[in-house]
Amino acid sequence: MIILQDITYIHPNRDLLFADLNLVINKHDKIALIGNNGVGKSSLLNIMAGNLPISKGLVKTESKPYYVPQIFGQFNDYTIAQALQIGEKLKALREILNGQVTDENMALLDDDWAIEERCQEAFAHWKLEGLELDQKMENLSGGQKTRVFLAGIRIHRPEIVLLDEPSNHLDAWSRKLLYDDIVSSRKTFVIVSHDRTLLNLLNVVFELGKHGITIYGGNYDFYAEQKKLEDETLNQALKSKEKAFRKAKEVEKESLERQQKLDARGKKKQEKAGVPTIFMNTLRNNAEKSTSRIKDVHTEKTAAISKELGQLRQNLPDIDKMKMDFDQSALHKGKTLVEANEINFGYGTMCLWKHGLTFQIKSAERMAIKGRNGSGKTTLIKMILGQVQPKAGKIERYSGVKSIYVDQDYSLIDPSLKVYEQAQQFNSGALQEHEIKIRLNRFLFTKEDWDKPCRALSGGERMRLMLCSLTIGNQAPDLIILDEPTNNLDIQNIEILTAAVNEYKGTLIVVSHDEYFLKQIGVDQAIIIS
Repeated sequence: MIILQDITYIHPNRDLLFADLNLVINKHDKIALIGNNGVGKSSLLNIMAGNLPISKGLVKTESKPYYVPQIFGQFNDYTIAQALQIGEKLKALREILNGQVTDENMALLDDDWAIEERCQEAFAHWKLEGLELDQKMENLSGGQKTRVFLAGIRIHRPEIVLLDEPSNHLDAWSRKLLYDDIVSSRKTFVIVSHDRTLLNLLNVVFELGKHGITIYGGNYDFYAEQKKLEDETLNQALKSKEKAFRKAKEVEKESLERQQKLDARGKKKQEKAGVPTIFMNTLRNNAEKSTSRIKDVHTEKTAAISKELGQLRQNLPDIDKMKMDFDQSALHKGKTLVEANEINFGYGTMCLWKHGLTFQIKSAERMAIKGRNGSGKTTLIKMILGQVQPKAGKIERYSGVKSIYVDQDYSLIDPSLKVYEQAQQFNSGALQEHEIKIRLNRFLFTKEDWDKPCRALSGGERMRLMLCSLTIGNQAPDLIILDEPTNNLDIQNIEILTAAVNEYKGTLIVVSHDEYFLKQIGVDQAIIIS
């Protein structure tokens, strides 16, 4: 069990991250912790793990949780054993077996005589048999580092497991193994992830937001359905309030016009009756005061409605504030863009793939490239783009194809430029400055963001700026290749990307292990690398 009571966390720079959080996680619960980037999901996991001191409140756990971090760069100087926090125990075991049976070594070992056997079993489970516990973490791939930390669950055998984006660097095989382990386990899990297939395996969703934690008693699909209903209610309230605002403005206009007509009619009668000038001035002043009072009453009413409108619009999901209007590819549907026959790649006499690849890519198709980590997916992309030539077989490309390659770091974005300057780089249609800024606003880049350096943007912001830049171009690319596009995005930004991709009518090739994302964007074909 995990209990958090009135938890407040303030960054060292004195910025408040969240305040007065309360939650209870029961034994055997499998919790999805979700929320937009920057709300504090990773910080909250670290607080549960005991790695981060809280500013106020109380944290109670029945046993020490095992924590799998999202970022692994901080462990590059560690050995695998040190990263898994078993280095001292293994050293003590080896010294004891060599005759150094000291009280210190016995205390460090703590009767855990099977530690080496558990390491071997855990590494075998995660297909890490070739790794040595004494080798450095910096020499491992992202997927290997993730699997090392996941192997730690079997090594440490904790009751509580905290996972921060555990599937980020895993291929399809490793993801399935992770899913199976979580489903079959009776441990308590708290998982931060944007992997919606994984989130659908969990039985409760905790949404961390600016107003605290909201609990949804179901998996991610249940949460998404509830959020959809909430958003529909919000949109209905927004439409109703907009209607009330328009009506209030109409009533204000009619009231002022009616008062002005009455004043004008009264003035004519008084002039005909020969009312003295001094009395006429008094009547005119009274009429002006009356008109001013009417105007103040209506201004106060419309201002109140306008404020409520602003608050409702602030609560709209970002995806509802955005406007995607891609130009379309100039190529007709069904035109062959790439045709490959038994292609392969390699160095010397060695080929990369067991069997050559044969496929066609036609315009307007949506196709995935699938294979395990290290299978050569990026090499295949380079061949499709004409950047490298196959060692065997033949590949033909239609020469008039305008293509864009988007990697998981969105390297199309130049870190040396500012946001507006980056958007201007794609301005092949000679848009005016104000038109580019209108596009930036559509993608949630306000005036305060235009001079922000691109190097300071988050993954989600880089993705949105890339989408914005593509809409600024005079013509949409005929072919877009997305290489693990969801790896560094939160769920909200994945939904934004999904909406944009679904509006794009050109040819799409996607490298992704995220089956949920592939299904959402309508990918119905695949090139399988084995």
